Amino acid sequence: MSLRCKSIMWIRARAASAGVPPGRDGAVPCQARLRRWVEHLAVPRHLLANAGNNAWVGDELAAAFERVGLSVRLQGGYRNVVALPRGAGAGPVTFVAAHYDSVPDCPGADDNASGLAVMLECARVLAGTGAAPPVGFLAFNAEEDGLLGSRDFVAHGLSTLPCRVGVTHVLEMVGFRDGARTPRDLPLPWVPERLKVPDFIGLVANRRSNAVVDRALRLPVSPAPRVMALKTWGERHRLVPDLARSDHFPFWCSGHPAVLWTDTGEFRNPHYHHPSDTPDTLDYAFRRDVAGLLCSVVTAPPAR
Repeated sequence: MSLRCKSIMWIRARAASAGVPPGRDGAVPCQARLRRWVEHLAVPRHLLANAGNNAWVGDELAAAFERVGLSVRLQGGYRNVVALPRGAGAGPVTFVAAHYDSVPDCPGADDNASGLAVMLECARVLAGTGAAPPVGFLAFNAEEDGLLGSRDFVAHGLSTLPCRVGVTHVLEMVGFRDGARTPRDLPLPWVPERLKVPDFIGLVANRRSNAVVDRALRLPVSPAPRVMALKTWGERHRLVPDLARSDHFPFWCSGHPAVLWTDTGEFRNPHYHHPSDTPDTLDYAFRRDVAGLLCSVVTAPPAR
């Protein structure tokens, strides 16, 4: 179904599906691994207030990417972690990204250890598959301080890459699903009530990445979470500022295609930016299905 508003936004939805088919090499996202990663990384890790943990998490991510065979380096003063497939060449690389800091003194399980865990599981599943286009990974720091890490990467890091950048998929809180299925408010007042039930993963795109969202809605992925996709054109963030609040936004501003993946954060999760944002509040079956959909989307052949 679809809904149009002022010619700048389209909302489309896709129902959930069941079943567990294997990936190309038989690997599938593992629910237990996702839980272990969140439990491991959900420590207070703000860039300044929790500097020791912040640096430790960055190092843990770098080591995890190296273990699955990626070429890893730290970029810039914010220590963004950049992991590239070896031998990718100068052609386009699709990226999966997530921020690794938290707000001060908050464990940040959903925000954003959930995104980190899905990113790491995607890296494991795709390791050695020879995905085409190849897939790289980015872990940004200082997202909670005005997107400083991703802004620095777009301004200074992109030009240092040996490859061209394709679409960047940014994971921002992808682990909370409300089992009560009580409709919640969203920053889009025209959304029908039936689409407000907080059991979906949201995909947000702009003019340069809307085609990727269309492909995600069409892929025969199973299992798959319910998806609500928002396609936008023009200066949409001026009308809905929440569309500019994560690491996809510097890519949009620089003209690079990017898609935000989110459980809608504070509009759904009552633990947002609170000490109660702990691993036991998350839905790991939901995150497994999100990881499976992500793996399928980033390895799908480009539309002709």
